[in-house]
This record gives sequence, C-alpha cells and structure tokens, in this order.
Amino acid sequence: MPMIRETVVTTADAQGNVHVAPLGLIADGDQWIIAPFRPSTTLDNLRAVPFAVANYIDDVRIFAGCLTGRRDWPLVATEDFIVPRLLAALTHAELSVAHIEEHEQRPRFHCRVAKQVQHAPFEGMNRAKAAVLELAVLSSRLDFLPREKIESEMAYLQIAIDKTAGEDEAEAWSWLVEKVQTHYTAV
Repeated sequence: MPMIRETVVTTADAQGNVHVAPLGLIADGDQWIIAPFRPSTTLDNLRAVPFAVANYIDDVRIFAGCLTGRRDWPLVATEDFIVPRLLAALTHAELSVAHIEEHEQRPRFHCRVAKQVQHAPFEGMNRAKAAVLELAVLSSRLDFLPREKIESEMAYLQIAIDKTAGEDEAEAWSWLVEKVQTHYTAV
C-alpha cells in the first residue's frame, strides 16, 4: 500500500478561480498522484489547468473548514506558477500533471514536483491535531460508513481533544462535530 500524505490542495479553473480542498496525495516515487472523486471541482480544475499546489499545513482548521463550508482561507501568489498557495502553508509543492490515468470513479493525475518551498518551521504535532484530521476524513465519508463506526471513532478521538486540544483544534473539532450531528439529524 502506498504512503498517503494529507494535504490541502489548491487548483484553479481557466478563469483563475481558486479552489481549496483537503486531499490525500498518493506517493509515486518522486511524484505525487492526485485522485479526486467524480464529480469534484478539483477534478474539473485539473482538467482545465493541469497544475496544483500541495500545501503542507499544521492548522487543522483548514482541513475541517473545507469540509464544513469554510473555504475562504488567505492565498498568496507563487513565483512563476499559475496556482497560488495557502498563506498558512509551512511548505508548498508546485505540481504539474505529467499524465492522467482515467478511471470511472477516481481518475489519477500523476504529478511531477516542479518546485518545493519552505515558509515556516514545523513545530510538532499534538494528538488533538491528529484527532481532528481523522474526524475530517470520517466526516467526508458519512454517506457510506456505518453510523456506529463514525460514532465509536468520534468517542475515541474525543479523548485526544479533551487532553491536548488548543483553541484552534477545539474550534476545528466543533465544526466537524456539528457537520456529523447535522447529517444524522437530517437522515
């Protein structure tokens, strides 16, 4: 099984409108594979403009925010690259699509790393950041994972939130909990 790195990817459409989305990039030697589900804005953007930026971040509010309708995160232009990066990126990698492997559900965009730039030091993780990331992944699968699995995972992850969360992690957690509760109330 290949390594998957959780990032926030920025893409742009032909008019320059930027889309921000959390995505797990699949390691492929010295390249990365972006495999968005159909339908998605990321997929449409990569077909129109075959470039993306992988933003390596430690602010879990961005992951949670993208999954809960909060996509308006500050962007910064990149030097000589068509797609901007997140201001919050500790490091960003500029990706160019080398080829596309078509698939009915999830096409795979094989990307070369054109450039990687570090902007700020990584100062470590806490268990709450990991818990928020896990709940973000779970909340993106509410339509096909059993409710019991979601709820039992949330109960376990809550321990890390209670013990190690700072303000940012607590805020991100609350957004995701609200998303899950709203989903199950509507069902």
